[in-house]
Amino acid sequence: MARARRERRERLAFDGWIAAVGTGSGTRVVVGHWLRSPFGAFDDVMLERADGHRVLYAPTTPTAQWIAGVYHFDELRTGPVTVRARHPAWEVSAGPLVLRFALGRRGALGLALRAVPGPLARRPAWAALADLPARALPGVRTRGSSRPGCRQWYAARDLLPITSAAASFGGTDLGPLAAVLPPVRFGFASAPAAPALVRVVSTVERAVRPPAA
Repeated sequence: MARARRERRERLAFDGWIAAVGTGSGTRVVVGHWLRSPFGAFDDVMLERADGHRVLYAPTTPTAQWIAGVYHFDELRTGPVTVRARHPAWEVSAGPLVLRFALGRRGALGLALRAVPGPLARRPAWAALADLPARALPGVRTRGSSRPGCRQWYAARDLLPITSAAASFGGTDLGPLAAVLPPVRFGFASAPAAPALVRVVSTVERAVRPPAA
């Protein structure tokens, strides 16, 4: 009799930046600019329209499928996603979306986050410790689960406010910069309501079934 196949768990880390903005039209945009990941460096965009429709823009099919296995979307789009990070202005393009935003000066919270040693910030235990104060912000969590068999931790290492933004979708202006409200519904948590750029280490642990014999 063949032995039952046992699940194993894989833990993957993504190190980079997440930018979140709201717009006057009600569209909210979350940009991932990943410097290091199991897929190498890449960019992605998660967009939620005012009617609640959620779209992922990712550069390749494998990347899109992996992200969709962790987060929730109504539509997946693959193709070039470009993020040009030129402080203090960033430029983002993904499919019909064009986004430009400017950064303000780092505040007290950003300075405090930068003081956390890198090895400590990468530990899930640190993200778990930070979860309690993070819950003071509506919709914000640093640990949780968005799908069965999947656990996630976010550890912030820097934060800068986004002070202005211009966004268009298919040539239509999305309106002025606004709060990221209502909270986005891609995973177990939302970005902070105040538009911001956050340096983050995201750790994902998932159950993986071994291939059939």
